[in-house]
Amino acid sequence: MGEFSLTHLLLLGLIFLIFFGPSRLPQLGQSMGKAIRGFKQGLNEIDVDAKDIKDNVNNQQVSHQQQQSQQVNQTQSQKDPHNS
Repeated sequence: MGEFSLTHLLLLGLIFLIFFGPSRLPQLGQSMGKAIRGFKQGLNEIDVDAKDIKDNVNNQQVSHQQQQSQQVNQTQSQKDPHNS
């Protein structure tokens, strides 16, 4: 139970054929294909956006760390000018 056999698929195909008619089935298939492609593209865009956000956060963290180290270096050189 819960599995689709060949008989189930043929029965579904027959129901679709009766319900939509032979002229509408190709249009229906094309529309379904476009919808699936659009869905996949949307998922890819979300993945790219998430990756961009992660990269931006990492770059900001590195930049912040560099600024802190520069401030520490400046503070140390101001305290001890003979060390330079």
